[in-house]
Amino acid sequence: MMPKVIGVVGAGQMGAGIAQVFAQSGFDVLLLDTNEVGLQKAVQSIRTSLEKFAAKGKIPIDAVADIMAHLRTTAQMSDFAAADVVIEAVTEDLKVKSQLFKSLDQILKADAILASNTSSISIAKLAEATQRPGKVIGMHFMNPVPLMPCVEVIVADATNDTTFETIKGLVTKLGKTMVVSKDRAGFIVNRILMPMINEAAYAVQENLASVQDIDTAMKLSCNFPMGPLTLADFIGLDTVVNILDVMQDGLVDPKFKPCPLLLDYVQKGWLGRKSGKGFYQY
Repeated sequence: MMPKVIGVVGAGQMGAGIAQVFAQSGFDVLLLDTNEVGLQKAVQSIRTSLEKFAAKGKIPIDAVADIMAHLRTTAQMSDFAAADVVIEAVTEDLKVKSQLFKSLDQILKADAILASNTSSISIAKLAEATQRPGKVIGMHFMNPVPLMPCVEVIVADATNDTTFETIKGLVTKLGKTMVVSKDRAGFIVNRILMPMINEAAYAVQENLASVQDIDTAMKLSCNFPMGPLTLADFIGLDTVVNILDVMQDGLVDPKFKPCPLLLDYVQKGWLGRKSGKGFYQY
């Protein structure tokens, strides 16, 4: 049976985007965050995104209000008792996510699925915090969620077939394309992407070329929509470092060690777009 109520934990950019695409597809969505200001900001960003879609003719103008009616916000985790699937989109930290999964496991109904939007952390380790390992799965959306067509689904050894088929059905319902990865640090996308970003940072550190020329070379030579350094700023340099650290620990390979320049920028608070400065100034 197709789930009807989707819970999303975390009202940041990813959480808001995930909530939007589910609401657009007709699901009832409950968006949770303990930060009331963050919740209201997320609701406004969703509304603005939908209005832009309407202005471009991608959705009817009168659909905006209907879609927003599918979205509800809360600061109370207990409200997730009615959820069929809950997707967490909180900070990329194993301890934070594990504690969240432990708390959710005690609230959700027995057949509810717990999914993580993690981009690198082991799904099996997250499942250890619950009493429902068969119903834990990775559901990694790409940023910006409403525009990016791919969802990376990560299947742990304990994830059961029913859980996988349910998530497969959800991805199809969202109109997105599913790729499936085994539960290895970094999965598919970041296993390949993060070393490229890291190497681009080394190129800057070694004065191989300017930031602009490195990005231009990769855009025009590899047909990328944006260069790796622009993308790193968009992701957040602190997030890039966190993912590289997880991959280095999980895969035990020094090639994933973060470039010293990245570490220096993060220490200085130069995190990219969200801080106003990274490889570029904003």
